[in-house]
Amino acid sequence: MSLDYLKELSLALEKQLFWLDYSYQQVKELTDPAGFSIEEFNQFENLCSRYARTIDFLVRKYFRSLDDVEFENQGTLIDVVNNAHKRGLFNDIKVIRDIKDIRNEIVHEYLDDALQAVFADVLSTSPELIEIGHNTLRYAQRYTKVKEAPE
Repeated sequence: MSLDYLKELSLALEKQLFWLDYSYQQVKELTDPAGFSIEEFNQFENLCSRYARTIDFLVRKYFRSLDDVEFENQGTLIDVVNNAHKRGLFNDIKVIRDIKDIRNEIVHEYLDDALQAVFADVLSTSPELIEIGHNTLRYAQRYTKVKEAPE
């Protein structure tokens, strides 16, 4: 993988974080998923979908790309997460594991009632996921910033 690929991933992550935050802002004041209107449930389902895609994108593409750029061995997903933790992209490795567990619940639940069960978890961890994404972008700027040509 190249630095150009990391730059492409950075642009994609910026968009992903924008839409995740947009969905979070729409539902953060909601309290009772059992009483959601159709529109509120649709907004929550959008948040869940964007949440799951964001964590997948971070771990499976972006963190792996950073490993490649920094010549880390391409190991398991646990190795990838551990390397990201060593870079300081998040403070507590348990947080990223919890987010991955919530993601797994989201993608394996097919009924509205089951998805409602993750409502509180998605709402409470979305800001952390967004912050991890922004930390990752800030970290990667050392590789993705366009260097100005000397005059």
